[in-house]
Amino acid sequence: MARLPRLNLPDIPQHVVQTGHNNLPCFFDDEDYEFYLQSLQAAAEQYRVDIHAYVLLPNMVQFIATPRIEQGLSSMMQSLGRRYVQYINHRYRRSGTLWGGRYKSSLIDSDAYLLTCYRYVELKPMYLGLANEPGEYPWSSFNYHTSINSSPLIKDHRLYLELGKTARERIQEYRKLFRYAFDNRLLVYIAETVKLGQVLGGDAFKDRIEKIANQRVRPLKRGRPRKRDNKATDGNPPKEANRDATSADLEATTSST
Repeated sequence: MARLPRLNLPDIPQHVVQTGHNNLPCFFDDEDYEFYLQSLQAAAEQYRVDIHAYVLLPNMVQFIATPRIEQGLSSMMQSLGRRYVQYINHRYRRSGTLWGGRYKSSLIDSDAYLLTCYRYVELKPMYLGLANEPGEYPWSSFNYHTSINSSPLIKDHRLYLELGKTARERIQEYRKLFRYAFDNRLLVYIAETVKLGQVLGGDAFKDRIEKIANQRVRPLKRGRPRKRDNKATDGNPPKEANRDATSADLEATTSST
């Protein structure tokens, strides 16, 4: 299935994924992770992108972010990618590409899926066998969301702030979200959505996005288009005289699929 055109809409959260070339590592020690986070913070501030949640994995980065200006996210990713590749190539005396192509992203229906995507991102180290608990992994936003520690990178989304009136209340409520395992079907759905660049949300949200973006956000249905019913003006089914036109329609349909 072909990817839909990338959407860069202000004030709508996105799930962003970028992987290493051929799934090879893009981080090699703690200093690399720290430099990436510093670079992410600088690029996010420059291009006005709010970072809500993140995880840095040996061969992949994922985060939840809201651009505040048009093209903010794509500009941030371009600047961040270029700076980090230059750093890695200089430090390890290498050359060539580091990332496996452009980043992938999907718009998120905040009220329905935003905190679910937080969990999806912050639980990645456990699902990959890199940690037994999400708090054991140092390169994610989990410990920020579940402690009173501050972070110069994270900007809280409205829905996280609504978990409680105080920081401690929010921490307690956020921890409750991790008491239960993810439904595997939901894991697959989120992964496929961002892989294909689709919108993560229901029909009402997709209708809203199509209206804002003035373009289709739903994938086309598979299969051939339905044959036109060339009815006669008297309401009767097409007669023998219409068969040639119907055959031509079928031939055109077949040649275009």
